[in-house]
Amino acid sequence: MGGHRISDKILEHFSEDIEVPKITILIPLTLFELISVVVSTVARSEEVLMVRGNVLPVATFAGVFSALANIFIILMVVMYKRLGLIVSLIAISVQMPRLILGIIAMRNLSTIPGLFLNITLILTITIIYISQRRLQKEKDRLRSLFEQTAFSLVNAIDAKDSYTHGHSSRVAEYSRRLAKLSGKNEKECYEVYYTALLHDVGKIGIPISIINKNGKLTPEEYELIKQHPTLGAQILETIDEFPFLRLGAHYHHERYDGKGYPEGLKGDEIPEIARIISVADAYDAMTSIRSYRDPIPQHKVREEIIVCSGTQFDPVYAKLMLRLLDDDTKYEMKEKEKVKEDISRDDELVIGEYRSIVKEGILLTPNMTTIYMTISSDDEASGLAPSVSMILFDALDGAVHSTEKEIREMLYFEYGEIWIDGNTTTGEARKIECRTLENEDVGIKRNGEYIIEAVRIKDHALIRILGKNQGKEVIVALPDSTRYMYIGLTGNNCHIGDLKVNHAAKECPDNYIPRIADEISFIDGPVGDIPNLQVDGDRTAYTEGIPVGEKLEISFHTKSLPTARLVWHCPYIVLFSSDNGHFDGPNCRKYSMLKINGENDGPNEHANTAINLKKKDAFKGWDAWKEYNKQGFDSHVTIEKVHNGEYKVRTENMGLDIETTTSIKENVDKVYATLTGDEVALTNIHVR
Repeated sequence: MGGHRISDKILEHFSEDIEVPKITILIPLTLFELISVVVSTVARSEEVLMVRGNVLPVATFAGVFSALANIFIILMVVMYKRLGLIVSLIAISVQMPRLILGIIAMRNLSTIPGLFLNITLILTITIIYISQRRLQKEKDRLRSLFEQTAFSLVNAIDAKDSYTHGHSSRVAEYSRRLAKLSGKNEKECYEVYYTALLHDVGKIGIPISIINKNGKLTPEEYELIKQHPTLGAQILETIDEFPFLRLGAHYHHERYDGKGYPEGLKGDEIPEIARIISVADAYDAMTSIRSYRDPIPQHKVREEIIVCSGTQFDPVYAKLMLRLLDDDTKYEMKEKEKVKEDISRDDELVIGEYRSIVKEGILLTPNMTTIYMTISSDDEASGLAPSVSMILFDALDGAVHSTEKEIREMLYFEYGEIWIDGNTTTGEARKIECRTLENEDVGIKRNGEYIIEAVRIKDHALIRILGKNQGKEVIVALPDSTRYMYIGLTGNNCHIGDLKVNHAAKECPDNYIPRIADEISFIDGPVGDIPNLQVDGDRTAYTEGIPVGEKLEISFHTKSLPTARLVWHCPYIVLFSSDNGHFDGPNCRKYSMLKINGENDGPNEHANTAINLKKKDAFKGWDAWKEYNKQGFDSHVTIEKVHNGEYKVRTENMGLDIETTTSIKENVDKVYATLTGDEVALTNIHVR
């Protein structure tokens, strides 16, 4: 019986804690003041009413209106708590001098009931407020007890699985963010959070030998693992006041296409709260540290969510997870690596054997990067001269790799290596040239002090090495403009100290690096109505703006670049407005962006966009779709103004039938379309 009372009180907390805007207290206060004036007027009235032949003095209605006024006083205390109490006490106190004066000075004893009524009202609302405070404290205590119990249970789950510590808490937080992004209120987000926190509670009933098994599970062991959703539901179903808790545990392994377990539910048959947790759970599995791998690179995780949208995941929550991913530019949403106690200082490296230690990659961009450092021997007594080099490379994780497995998984690509004395080794770079700088005085007075200046612009990079009375300039012709380029400091028998890295705020001009090889171009094909476009990275180039008018049709040939490997390496169609018709022009407003893989960037402050994506029989899967893009194909896009401020964009390719509807929130004279993309070449662009 007591347990049910506790649950009832927690449920009251969830259902009654509604935030009311404070300004709205003016409504009951105004009504109270108006009715109080009516009470005063009616109480002094000598008029009478005839009701069915009976005389009814108007003054008798004063008590009715007085009771109604008191209701608004009590309402203020109940709804606005402390603020309501203060305002109510002030409103009542304003009336007290008039009532007291009527008794003492005017000897009007008829005001005595009103005086005692106000005193009683003050006592009543004070008692109500004190009771509210006590109830709130009890609710807070019970909520804290509930949360502590939930976290204790989660810690017991995590303790069983040595590889997923913190998994439940991360899934709960990701689920809460998805719920909030979908528009759910604070109470609903709270429910989603704790349901997700307990989604794996059924693992308590799975043998620890199976949960922590390093090798592949046998079919029998896998069937046991698949029982944890049912076990979790059985554990949580006893808490019948919170049915949503068992829903998450029971159904978070169901798939949107009906191929999940334990019941094989499909689409909206799966409870919404479980569909949210399913996406968050899979995301954390991919971004967590495992004994056999580090967190999967962010863009590979993003691609997996796109590929599994509509099959494993609810498309609505898959899209919201993509929004969270795209906002997480620093890839903070992942399991953090444990800090090692013996980690080296960030500003120094001590390297014995060649490449035994390589500094994490320093990314080169069009903004000049300047590296300051000192170089000395790691062991002066050895007599070995220190040697420092810079590895030029690209990798998904920005680190140098040497094993075949890591090279394959991290797409490691080494352009070459530059030594501090100007010697170079050419790897995958097209060409590396080094020249000596004459009369280059940068203020370095001591041997062993160096300044490295490095910049990368499109398919060329420049590295300038400056020391005392010496300088070298190295120019590297890269095989493409799409891959990243990092510098990894290493060497042998050396101590690199006082290491500092600065990045300039402004980009260097396009012609800053002298060319030593022809520019890489994939747009030498036929030219249509507007110039061909090569997009080397995410929206790094746009076509000129094309006025949409009532209807616009754009046809073009698209082909992903040789380095393209992800499903969004394809053309994008953008609707926008600006003063001069250019996407980067004055007062530019982007309304929508459609990627021909079916992604769109959703609503923004200027427009709302809805998308309808259908996968027809011709769609053979995402691997086939990416290969189709590699080979190149002719694409056709139709943009039509259907209403004032509403535009439809339609396109179809390789079995993907896509239509978006964009509703612009503001009045705009002219809407433009532009083509862009990521790692793609667009040629033979025609407009009609």
